[in-house]
Amino acid sequence: MPFFHDKGRADLRRMYLDAWRKHCEKLPMEPLEFEIAQVIEQHPEYHSALQILDDPLDRDYRPEDGQSNPFLHMGLHLALREQVSTDRPAGIRDVHQRLSKQLRNVHAAEHRMIECLGEALWNSQRSGRPPDESAYLQALQRLAGTGK
Repeated sequence: MPFFHDKGRADLRRMYLDAWRKHCEKLPMEPLEFEIAQVIEQHPEYHSALQILDDPLDRDYRPEDGQSNPFLHMGLHLALREQVSTDRPAGIRDVHQRLSKQLRNVHAAEHRMIECLGEALWNSQRSGRPPDESAYLQALQRLAGTGK
């Protein structure tokens, strides 16, 4: 996610909140804000998290507490969409198109694909190395039934 590279957690979350507020108030948005608002719109289960009275900028979402992190999930959608738009790793756009066609639902295809992305990032973090694009693409291709 290059456009998020040097942002802190609160700044990133503020981008989501601001984009959603502008969307709800029908205010003009920058292209990235529009992308963020589209992802939020596709996740009604997170709308309340973006409108709670508690401060969502500092809230921790811990899996051991049975909580999923809406900002992480939506950020993975945005990262995947950027990968597809730039076709990096090479071949991901084809996988996205095939899986979207198979499932007859782009959003459902993205959900399947971000599982692979999340695993690739987790493996990278665990190993202390950059993500293995080849292994990531192979996992995606298997998902779409085109890989080994």
